[in-house]
Amino acid sequence: MSSDKQVPSGVDPSVPSVARMYDYYLGGKDNYIADREAADRVIAISREVGNDVRLAARANRAFLGRAVRMLAEMGIRQFLDIGTGLPTQENVHQVVLRSAPDAQIVYVDSDPIVLVHARALLADNPQTTVLEGDLRDPDALLADPALRARIDFDRPVALILCAIVQFISDDAEAARIVGRLCESLPSGSHLVISHVFPGEGHDDELAEVDGVYSRTTAGNFTLRSRAQIGALFAGAELLPPGLAPVEDWRPDGGGDFDFARATYLGGVGRVR
Repeated sequence: MSSDKQVPSGVDPSVPSVARMYDYYLGGKDNYIADREAADRVIAISREVGNDVRLAARANRAFLGRAVRMLAEMGIRQFLDIGTGLPTQENVHQVVLRSAPDAQIVYVDSDPIVLVHARALLADNPQTTVLEGDLRDPDALLADPALRARIDFDRPVALILCAIVQFISDDAEAARIVGRLCESLPSGSHLVISHVFPGEGHDDELAEVDGVYSRTTAGNFTLRSRAQIGALFAGAELLPPGLAPVEDWRPDGGGDFDFARATYLGGVGRVR
């Protein structure tokens, strides 16, 4: 576990961070006591409804790997991952570069500790860069000269928003942000989204999770229905197998899914 005495500048270890909590779910060590305590409360809540948030987080990570591998094999060579989180196993660049050694990958995050660790890990990787940016301000992000230097917006881009839009509480604002990012992408680009999902019929039980996340650096956490998550793909055509529980999402999979359990829903859409 990370020592609470080793704190990068700008980090308050007494305030839980969603990135460090997620790192804890994945079995990582880049987290502090406050992160672990908050994450343990979420784990306990998830168990009450017969779910394990740690398994769901790992399934979400595996979904991300399958999605970007598919896109790399389809010929996409630019990947923009916003809200990337702390580096772990099978990062986007590792998966993509195995299939497409000429690809460019840009990671964007606003958490200081994510930036420190990601930049250290990727310092010697010329095809991958890490930028500071906030999903809540897509105009500033898109105008960043460092982003424009690495991503050619005249060529198809894979935009990755995995387990991040749930921290935008207002549905209209979430739609505006995703729409603004997608309208900057040329035809042939793809949108990858995963979003926490309470399971149909479990909204009330899991609402307690919001109380935990309201005390994190993100400040909120929003559960959305299948229809609300699907609406985030407005302007994009969902590829098979559509919006699905991340455990079951496969590019060649079927469409008979169990939406009763709490998990993440994920999908990949082609930008029209």
